[in-house]
Amino acid sequence: MTSEDGIRKQAQEKFDQKTKPQGSLGRLEELGVQLAAVQNTLTPRAKRKRMLVFAASHGIADEGVSAYPKEVTAQMTLNFLQGGAAINVLARLGGIDVRVINAGVEGEFSTVSAPNFRNAPIRQGTRNFLYQPAMTKEECQRALELGKSEVEQAKSEGIELLGIGEMGIGNTTAASALCAALLPIPTEYLVGRGTGIDDERWAHKVQVVKAAIALHQPSCITPEDWLAAVGGYEIAAMTGAILAAFEQQIAMVVDGFIATAAALVAVKKNPAVKSVCFFGHCSDEAGHRWVLSHLGVEPILSLKMRLGEGTGAALAMHIIEAAANLLTEMATFESAGVSQKTEVPKTKHAALS
Repeated sequence: MTSEDGIRKQAQEKFDQKTKPQGSLGRLEELGVQLAAVQNTLTPRAKRKRMLVFAASHGIADEGVSAYPKEVTAQMTLNFLQGGAAINVLARLGGIDVRVINAGVEGEFSTVSAPNFRNAPIRQGTRNFLYQPAMTKEECQRALELGKSEVEQAKSEGIELLGIGEMGIGNTTAASALCAALLPIPTEYLVGRGTGIDDERWAHKVQVVKAAIALHQPSCITPEDWLAAVGGYEIAAMTGAILAAFEQQIAMVVDGFIATAAALVAVKKNPAVKSVCFFGHCSDEAGHRWVLSHLGVEPILSLKMRLGEGTGAALAMHIIEAAANLLTEMATFESAGVSQKTEVPKTKHAALS
């Protein structure tokens, strides 16, 4: 039995001694056990929470695959910093620190100053991957390192629960292409409506993804090859963050479809990283449930959301914190003086035999 198996067994036994029927807290018990295993303690904590929101622009947006123009990426990044986005509202509600990272947004951010902002663009947006790789191998590596450094910083600052979210017009197309390239699933199943496109634009989006995969297939061998070919700087940064979360043994809450595409790359690179990942929700984006199914994971929530930003992950953080508190604070039968369940009495009554 590995140390992880051992702590899981002990955590479940601890739950079984709480003042409740065994297993009656359902998935909360599973989440508490997983968090205990990640933190290697029977008293896990999830009070200090941080959401990492990575933002980047996408060259593929030039192909008209989104209902919104490219400049919305920069505008929404500023909105995050001003506290006006959905993720800000949910983070305030849950006591979650929001950190915004410019991984490659088209726009000028050098004069922007905010305590929760990191301006570290790899480039002013990726290239249009319908015609050339979205990024160079060196750029992809820098983006991976960007995500890694954020996790290392969070660990050093005592953060107990991390989440990842994103912003980038065109990034559902990038995520769809990445998943279609890495999975034996039809492209049509993985391409969704994104920001709310109509049937005609959806059909166009499918064709764009298929053409891009055909273009890059000859030169792509590894998951990282595909990440550089059709991914985004924010997707690569989230991939790096997940890989680092495993190295640092810090729990990572994965948001929606785009964040899960990053998780897919990380798992393909190192299957063990799945042990630190909590999948926050199943979004309403068509491909998300297919990727979750391939990974063999069950999302915590299903609210038909498709916003991104880390919103689903932020909501799931409440549930994870609740699971941790139940494991650490709930009384046991012994400490509360509560009788445990009794055995079914053996009877000789003819009518019951």
